[in-house]
Amino acid sequence: MSVAFLISTLLFILLISLVHPGKKGMVAVAGIIVNSVMSSWIAVAALSGNAFSQVLNGGPVFGDIAIRLDSISAWFILVTNFTMLMGILYGRQYLRHHPARSADMSMHYISYLLNHAALTGIYFIQNMLAFLCAWEIMAITAFILVIFEHARMETLKAGINYLIQSHISIILLTLGFIWVYTSTGSFDFEAIRTYCLSAGKEAALLLFLVFFVGFGIKAGFVPFHTWLPHAHPAAPSHVSGIMSGILIKAGIYGILRLLLLMPENHLAMGYFILAVSVITGLYGVILAIVQHNIKKLLAYHSIENIGIIGIGMGIGTIGVGLGSPFMAFAGYAGAMLHVLNHALFKSLLFYSAGNVYNALHTLVIDRMGGLIRNMPRTALFFLIASLAICGLPPFNGFISEFLIYSGLLSAIGSSHTASVIILAVIALALIGGLALLCFTKAFGIIFLGTARHVQHAEIREENNATLFPMALTAILIIFIGLLPQLFISVLRRPVELFMNMPDLEGMRVSAQIMQQISIAVWGLVLLIAILWLLRKAIASRQVTVGPTWGCAYTTDSPKLQYTASSFVRSYAKIIKPLTITKKSKDEVLGIIPKPLHTETHFHDKLESGLVDWPTRNLRGFLGRFKFLQNGSVQFYVLYGVVFIAISIAVPLIINAVRNLAHILKHL
Repeated sequence: MSVAFLISTLLFILLISLVHPGKKGMVAVAGIIVNSVMSSWIAVAALSGNAFSQVLNGGPVFGDIAIRLDSISAWFILVTNFTMLMGILYGRQYLRHHPARSADMSMHYISYLLNHAALTGIYFIQNMLAFLCAWEIMAITAFILVIFEHARMETLKAGINYLIQSHISIILLTLGFIWVYTSTGSFDFEAIRTYCLSAGKEAALLLFLVFFVGFGIKAGFVPFHTWLPHAHPAAPSHVSGIMSGILIKAGIYGILRLLLLMPENHLAMGYFILAVSVITGLYGVILAIVQHNIKKLLAYHSIENIGIIGIGMGIGTIGVGLGSPFMAFAGYAGAMLHVLNHALFKSLLFYSAGNVYNALHTLVIDRMGGLIRNMPRTALFFLIASLAICGLPPFNGFISEFLIYSGLLSAIGSSHTASVIILAVIALALIGGLALLCFTKAFGIIFLGTARHVQHAEIREENNATLFPMALTAILIIFIGLLPQLFISVLRRPVELFMNMPDLEGMRVSAQIMQQISIAVWGLVLLIAILWLLRKAIASRQVTVGPTWGCAYTTDSPKLQYTASSFVRSYAKIIKPLTITKKSKDEVLGIIPKPLHTETHFHDKLESGLVDWPTRNLRGFLGRFKFLQNGSVQFYVLYGVVFIAISIAVPLIINAVRNLAHILKHL
């Protein structure tokens, strides 16, 4: 299978390079489909209990490369394949609006195909060196995907920021693997378990922290999140969808794999993950609400949802430590189901934002308004995804968050965890409430009301080929909400890897409750639809139109509507200590001033402290040496001569010092 997958990837890369520019997207779609079918076939078998295992000869460098696919890897493979396929189907249509050179298109589609292959390899490979190679390919190809519009300086900066932080992640993972290898002499992932059993709890916990930071940078946990709000808005919308939907989930997979290989310290690791995740979820949604760029708003919600997934992992790990099957199952199952759910509704939100961008050529929320009239299907998909991300029934986000709530509430009965869990429950409820505020603002200002700016081109709905992957994603969002027990039963095998006897009966009861709630909500929606149709049928068709009393306002002006800032003005005052607020406004001049323009932007204070301040100081330090780059050829030749002289002199000096030390030693 491994050889067939590699040959297939290389073959489609060659075809993308050779075919006509208009056909490159079709070849990429075919490549994703073929590779997805091959890996999904094995993944479905693994989820059914037939785990895949193979050993490849990696030569003298890699040694034996273990290729294993258990039920956890299988779950991530299936989520990745579906999201990647929907992404390429949407992206092929999205890029029609972005004329680019043939070489750029080839590089983009080849990178997309390689990124999918690298992600698949990450979930299959359990050899440390080979895993790092796949991780590096994933990082580099994602960088190329982000900088598709590389003519824009902001895009390049965001891509380089992502690339640097990705390599900090790789350095930390490399240090962790070296640590294990020097103690065990093995590159197999099972060596981590062997090391933890022999080294003691303190050393194992320190190793966990190194790996957690490495994987946490990729996942976007606070305070390692600073790359994410820049990379997502800079990338094309289908790339933003897969980055948020599955690329950051590679970090979640790494942490889950690590928890599976660590036989001790479950309570300590669980409390640590829970604390970091609560902070991540709250911080992400707090910053999301005040954003004016729709894709940056969605990027901060990715951080929020990583926090929700982390809360599930934390409570699951605590459940294993306390020996509570229900806590373990609810936590881990809720976390892994939210991995799928977030991939669905977040990619759908990014695709909807892509449709809006192609129609208006802006991502600034304040320049939108009234789009539901011209883009009703995009508005519907955005609304479904918005309700799902807020955790409201009858959609999929409600199911996974209900599971996590169930795990948290079951932990309150334990005297060891009650106070911590109560705080986590409050935080999770607050996250949901703030998310509802954010998407009320986003949907209302983008799609409702009237247009705030004059559009020079006609606003049209996207074609059916663009909406097709969005419709499939929306259908799956609804399907999970209606049949949660089907997906919960599939997650039984992954959770069994953490705890041999999960509480299946308790999960069946919870699934039935969730299904009944979803059906009841759909019944309410159906009743409202029937009443609306009856009213439309029996109401008088004679409508009298007259002027509306508007409290002395005689014209319908967009200036009377809420803006993105005014909608959350009171909230912005509350969170002011967490943000850096920058305002720009025109001065009032003359008796009759010209129209004024005012803008308010909120920036991440953590990013300013962790990234901007060190970068600014480093630039200032390096700026002192600008005189060396003076444009004079004579000076550059002199630099070369000095470098050669130093290269010759330093070894001679070291050797002379050694000889002198040797002579003094024998005196």
